[in-house]
Amino acid sequence: MILIVLLLSIIDFFMLYLVPTPIGNMEDITLRAISVLKSVDIILAEDTRTSGHICKHYDITTPVSSYHAFNEHKVLPHFVSLLKEGKNIALVTDAGTPGISDPGFLLVRACVRENIKVSCLPGAVAFIPVLVASGLPCDKFFFEGFLPHKKGRQTRWKFLSQQPYTFILYESPHRLIKCLEEILQYCGEERLLCVGREISKMFEEIKTDTAPNLLKYYTEKPAKGEIVIVVSGKNVDDNFIQTAPDSEENE
Repeated sequence: MILIVLLLSIIDFFMLYLVPTPIGNMEDITLRAISVLKSVDIILAEDTRTSGHICKHYDITTPVSSYHAFNEHKVLPHFVSLLKEGKNIALVTDAGTPGISDPGFLLVRACVRENIKVSCLPGAVAFIPVLVASGLPCDKFFFEGFLPHKKGRQTRWKFLSQQPYTFILYESPHRLIKCLEEILQYCGEERLLCVGREISKMFEEIKTDTAPNLLKYYTEKPAKGEIVIVVSGKNVDDNFIQTAPDSEENE
């Protein structure tokens, strides 16, 4: 009873919830996220089928509406109107935290402009586990996300290659080899980096090495699943490279 009262008081105070969902293991969702999803009036989902699996697994019966990159401009005014009327809405994406390389920014910006309260729950985000487990400096880092496919890609590489701190990329498995080749081209063969895939899943893999070694590895063993790439900054101490065991001995 106390938990319900506390939850209702939170729901009354905030109107829009950004709710992180599991990036791999279904158990990565928080108890608070489940409670909020059960208590709001509407869940906005990037893919209603994906979110449907979560709702079914945790017995969440809240109505679900579609909200994704291809319809958000069209449906945004409608959901802002519902929020202004006092409805409580939760936004979820296929995996991870809304707004991090996923839909969410436009709705949050609209809420801020309309003085609608927003609460982002803590939870899963793909790049943090890879960054922390990479062994690369993580006291300061730059999150780039997905690079442009064509226009502006070279400009971004020139910028990133000169940064003195660790930077982070998202990539799809079929573009991984191209991305590693570009890291080799712009950052050089001595730059240390880490490739993480299938995070929080059964076949999770996190490998830290140089671009040539990782190119060889993933050319022979094509990657599956979404990719996180963490690249050390320019002129970072290379003692790790010198003392790390040979990559072939670890296979």
